[in-house]
Amino acid sequence: MHPDRLAEAALAVIDRDGLAGLTMRAVATELAMSTMALYRYVADRDELELLVADWCLRDLDTSPPADPQWTNQIKALSLRVRDQVGARPGAVPLLIANRQRSRPLLRWAETVVTVLAGAGFTGTDRVIALRALVGYLNGALLQEQLGALDGPGTEAIAAQTDFPIMRETARAARDVSPEREFAGGLDVVLRGLSRSGREPGGRRPS
Repeated sequence: MHPDRLAEAALAVIDRDGLAGLTMRAVATELAMSTMALYRYVADRDELELLVADWCLRDLDTSPPADPQWTNQIKALSLRVRDQVGARPGAVPLLIANRQRSRPLLRWAETVVTVLAGAGFTGTDRVIALRALVGYLNGALLQEQLGALDGPGTEAIAAQTDFPIMRETARAARDVSPEREFAGGLDVVLRGLSRSGREPGGRRPS
């Protein structure tokens, strides 16, 4: 059986029953086969989850963006990930859990650290910069899935009276689109990194 068919069946289960419903038995039922028959194609749920993560990012463009500014390159690379997983928000936790094993994500990370190296980040500074970017990306994708600004949580905060500044902030949040929220938060992270980074040759940016 082609791996794409297995991944599509697993995603159908996730879309219908949530990530908690992803079991070998559920996927086998989706494929109209026995659970034991499914084990001929994947060893266990762990391997199935990796298959789903790779499938979701199968078309991810990991080539360096054609832009002279490293911050714009990082932004473009991050937006590519969001665009790829946007249609499958239920699979976001699988992407995070498999970030050290997924080949598409590792290729993406290799491009990101190459951009950071070209911007002058070395050693532990590069490690921290990469972790900051990945941390924002993971958190933003999860937040968009579990606590979107257009969801009931924002309305609940906007309606309460005990925390007036939070109420005011929640009311303003109604006007923030998911795209603006993601890009705006990423800009904040990149501005911070640009102040802490080094230009090629080891010079601090002026």
